[in-house]
Amino acid sequence: MTINRIGLFPGTFDPVTLGHLDLIKRSSNLVSTLIIGVAKSYKKEPFFDITERVKMVESEVKNLQLNNVKVSSFDNLLADFATEIKASIVFRGLRAVADFEYEYQMVGMNKTLNADLETIFLMSDTDTQFISSELVKEVAKLGGDLSSFVTDDISKAIKNKLSNEG
Repeated sequence: MTINRIGLFPGTFDPVTLGHLDLIKRSSNLVSTLIIGVAKSYKKEPFFDITERVKMVESEVKNLQLNNVKVSSFDNLLADFATEIKASIVFRGLRAVADFEYEYQMVGMNKTLNADLETIFLMSDTDTQFISSELVKEVAKLGGDLSSFVTDDISKAIKNKLSNEG
């Protein structure tokens, strides 16, 4: 029996990393449709604007040949966005214990705002658990090699953005 279930994998993806891509692949195997929700982010000042981030994620998903994955941006509450796209599951990645504390609070908030929404935590792969978008940007700004953290296309986009800003 196949269950038609829509999942949501939200994040700022600023930039999308190899860790994100691993979680996207794994999440896409658990639902009939996976929506990658690229958040506008009011808390952070993104390096890439929302349009650039959506295009990067779309390109990476296309390269992975994941036919059940779609990319969309959102600038409202995650619980409301999940309702709009009819998602019943939110996927979140956990790298370390510190991630769990924040994510646990978010689960409570989202469950209060949308009682039908379930959250599934996926542990990051041991090869990617240390990667964060913030650290990738810091390595890039200091001229480091990004090949262990992002795809070649994303590395080029970061370097291009840095050269245009500097």
